[in-house]
Amino acid sequence: MKNLKFTIVLLFLLLGLSNFAQQGPPAFTKVKVTGKIVDKKSNQPLEYATITLKNQKNPKAISGGITNNKGEYEADVIPGVYDITIEFISFKNIEIKDKKITEPTSLGTIALEDDASQLNEVVVRAEKSSVEIKLDKKVYNVGQDMMVKGGTVSDVLDNVPSVSVDTEGNVSLRGSDNVRILIDGRPSYAVNVAEALRQLPADAIDKVEVITNPSARYDAEGGSGIINIVLKKGKNQGFNGTLIASTGIPETYGLTANINYKTEKLNYFTTAGFNHRTNEGGGKTNSEYFNEDGSVKNYLYEDRETERTRDGFNGRAGVEWTVAPNTYWTNAINYEKNTGEDNDLINYNSYDASRVFTGTTYRLNTGDTGSENASFTSNLIKNFNDKGHKLTVDTSISRNTDDSQSVITGSDNYNNTLNNQIQKQGQLQADYVLPLGEGSQFEAGYKGNFADLNNEYYVLDENGIKIKNLSNTLEYKENINALYTQYGFKANKFSYLFGLRWEDTNIEVNLLEDPIQFNTKKYNNFFPSAFISYEISDQSNITTSYSKRLSRPRGRFMNPAVNYSSNVNIFQGNPDLDPSLTNKFDVGYIKRWEKVTFNTSAYFEDTKDVFSFVRSPTGDVVNGVPVIKSQPINLGKEQKYGFEFTLNYNPFKIWRINSNFNFYNVKTTGEHSYTDTNDKVIVQNLDNEATTWFARVSSKLTLPYKIDWQLNGTYNGEQKTAQGKNLDQFSMNTAFSKDVMKDKATIAFNISDIFNTRKMRSYTYLDNQISYGEMQFRKRQFNLSFTYRFNKAKNEREKNAPRNEGGGDGGGDFPG
Repeated sequence: MKNLKFTIVLLFLLLGLSNFAQQGPPAFTKVKVTGKIVDKKSNQPLEYATITLKNQKNPKAISGGITNNKGEYEADVIPGVYDITIEFISFKNIEIKDKKITEPTSLGTIALEDDASQLNEVVVRAEKSSVEIKLDKKVYNVGQDMMVKGGTVSDVLDNVPSVSVDTEGNVSLRGSDNVRILIDGRPSYAVNVAEALRQLPADAIDKVEVITNPSARYDAEGGSGIINIVLKKGKNQGFNGTLIASTGIPETYGLTANINYKTEKLNYFTTAGFNHRTNEGGGKTNSEYFNEDGSVKNYLYEDRETERTRDGFNGRAGVEWTVAPNTYWTNAINYEKNTGEDNDLINYNSYDASRVFTGTTYRLNTGDTGSENASFTSNLIKNFNDKGHKLTVDTSISRNTDDSQSVITGSDNYNNTLNNQIQKQGQLQADYVLPLGEGSQFEAGYKGNFADLNNEYYVLDENGIKIKNLSNTLEYKENINALYTQYGFKANKFSYLFGLRWEDTNIEVNLLEDPIQFNTKKYNNFFPSAFISYEISDQSNITTSYSKRLSRPRGRFMNPAVNYSSNVNIFQGNPDLDPSLTNKFDVGYIKRWEKVTFNTSAYFEDTKDVFSFVRSPTGDVVNGVPVIKSQPINLGKEQKYGFEFTLNYNPFKIWRINSNFNFYNVKTTGEHSYTDTNDKVIVQNLDNEATTWFARVSSKLTLPYKIDWQLNGTYNGEQKTAQGKNLDQFSMNTAFSKDVMKDKATIAFNISDIFNTRKMRSYTYLDNQISYGEMQFRKRQFNLSFTYRFNKAKNEREKNAPRNEGGGDGGGDFPG
């Protein structure tokens, strides 16, 4: 089986690379054709409009381009006479005949008119690639991925280049979990971010932006980078929308509606959905214990079966008002409510030193969960001209409650745990962009993030009395104010972008128990960034970049509430963690051919006070078994270097291949000390160096009868840790879809984790114990979905695309 996994991954990679190698440079000297396309009525730029140039003497020689968010395009053609066609969905085409092009030519600004007769038609266009590679980020278009139909945001992220999601839902970027996750440019401070991402349905997502080395305009937080999840925003003229129904095994079903109504000045958009999800999982922990002389003492095998069900409703409604031809004001409200049940059964089987069975016990954790989130966002954009001079102001407020209660019963104990959380957030941001001539611009802005969290957690014994050493009330307050400025300009084939960000942080972490513990963290830092790009040709660029990043501990890292599902292997956060600082260096190269886009980068990261999980005995014993606690600490220093490449290849019109490969080396230096049961200070040396790799390949092929088939495989290599090693992991997914009802509807079927191999497996080595563990959060799943579109094309390019899809982390584009 292991050889099969390697063979499948390598075949995909070799196929992509061999075809890539066959592509060659242009055989003729070409000239550039440029221009701009706008909406005739509003004079707003049209993004994703297409221009096609067909050579009259050689009809097979076709060139063209797609407009960017400024409505601009460029295309390279062999000198000759061309017929030119300019198209955009629901607009009248424009044709230019017998255009002689012998030198660089500008077609100027071309205005397209609405074609009212097309508004109610379904027009199938060539699909936009599911992965767009840009120099400063990768953009993953969710709508083109059949794998995530009926899934959640976690499923979406697990298909994004450079991103991986482990079996517990934790997100990492380039192998590091110090990543900043934004939704429409706004942060989430949920204590359990992984669980929050599982609640949001994939059908509400438009695209995901991955920024591995952000500039000064972005938050400094996120040592390995930023992932921005962009929600759907309808922009099409008139009344239109999409309905999606799904069902699956284990029991899963849902219904989502995205509806939009647009007039000349007002655009109303809404998304509402209900979903029921069942996740079946399991795991085990096999431990071998030793005496002080090194001989075997006994064995304990834990077998776990889990089932989690969730019922969730999410709704979003808003309106965009065109106050003036150059001023737009958008307001939206969001509401989410989720309830669920958890069942976690652990059987403990004990054996003596000779592996003779000595007894069994069990532990059953049954619980109820509930969360409710409400937020309001407002976005104002003032365009002073059509050359990029603009002011953007964003505000948002939100309130979140998250409650859970569980009853733990076992062979020899009874406990009750409760966790109640209330969180309030506010954000204010202003961004100003001023072009200063051809290819240069100045930017400046302010951003304030304000959060207040109260988390009460306690464990009751069989008499209903609170167990003090396992109970606490956490009060967390965070105020962050930031200022930034940056300047970009272009000189010949070089483009430069230099920026500086200043952030002032004031954090209070208080434990309201006896005795009360106060932890105040106040610090301010400067975060410089620099980007230099060289245009080798119209189709290739090389970029070098530097930025300073910060990672603030949050969520389960900070929360001292004890994960009490196992009474011998427990997890506890650390409210005294300090932030870590990272210096990031990156050299990237991108090359585009007609059918191939290749992007590669080499990177180096140097981090101080990096977070690391350590395991150590608590001194407690349950039925003769020592209790081991896992907790995050500020370890010391970490240095990481690696390289990655992303390859998009379209060998034929019906076949598209995307591949991503990442290889890296991580070296950590540090130690941890604790006091054992004999009051002896034990110092753990946690120095570690590990090399590993990650690969993902996705193929989408149109079969006969217009059936689309998608297949992807993911492999994570083995990685050594300071106290053991994480074993390799392989998984594969597949999906089929078919358009029906004259292409107004689509039926899709997908299988997640075909071979049921997506398990986190690891070994842990301690002084008196060796443990092997497996964890599978979700077993293999089958999903069937039905999508119906009314007054909307399947792959429609939305005109008047969102003007600030980052939702606040906007700003101008890289100069040039």
